[in-house]
Amino acid sequence: MSGPPSGLATIGIAGCGTMGLPMAECLLAAGVDVWGHDVRNVDEFGAFAPRMIMDAGDFAARCDIVLSVVRDLRQTEDVCFGDQGILRRDGRPGLFVTCSTLSPRAVADLAARMPDGVDFADAPMSGAPYRAARGTLTFMVGGAQTTVGRLMPLFQIMGDGIHHLGPVGAGMTCKVLNNFVGVVGVVAVRKALASAQALGLDRRRLLDVMAMSSGATWYGDNIDAIDWSRQGYDPGNTIGIIEKDVKAYLDALDDGGGVFETALLDELRALEPLDLEPGPQS
Repeated sequence: MSGPPSGLATIGIAGCGTMGLPMAECLLAAGVDVWGHDVRNVDEFGAFAPRMIMDAGDFAARCDIVLSVVRDLRQTEDVCFGDQGILRRDGRPGLFVTCSTLSPRAVADLAARMPDGVDFADAPMSGAPYRAARGTLTFMVGGAQTTVGRLMPLFQIMGDGIHHLGPVGAGMTCKVLNNFVGVVGVVAVRKALASAQALGLDRRRLLDVMAMSSGATWYGDNIDAIDWSRQGYDPGNTIGIIEKDVKAYLDALDDGGGVFETALLDELRALEPLDLEPGPQS
């Protein structure tokens, strides 16, 4: 993690959930003037509660740069132009960054609707909450070079893999492609674990072998560190979020995907909770 930046603007995190809150805490620990905004009760944010600004207008007026880490496009629209509407106020940030996983088409639409005087970038991230807390996220960034230059000190605090991939939308294109592969890994590992149990093979031994061979995946290798790794499918949980991520990928394709993608979504929605004891080093 990098040290505190000098002369950095006031930063806002819109959406202090499982990813946004540890990102905000990581920035605060590095000496950044960071504030949070969320629609939930202020009591839900622990030690960061004094840095939460619950009124959207006050939040918009205080922050020079806002990183949006809300769940989906509907919440992004609400933050930008809806009931919260931080971008339709007289006092608003000069730079808005979407870190949520959206369709690249939605990113292009957001960019076209930015008010005068508001710069825009997309910077979705990968790594799960445990890496957000450690400041080791991977950021996939799209935006003008000067805009990304302003953001780079923040990314270097929160992440150890920052990739500027091109103009606005390039970061999100990379993210939905990356997530598509990641979801394939989730489904494949869960099916392999179920098959191992049915065939009488110790599932922990299988995970150990896969981690050292061609079956290695981010999900399987980090199954004890990922807080949602044992969830079954529910539209409201993280498995539901990665279903949304697959749909964002499909929305970016002119043909909307094919048989493989349809089967992947069906398998994802069929996932049951995983009953697996933590590993010896968890």
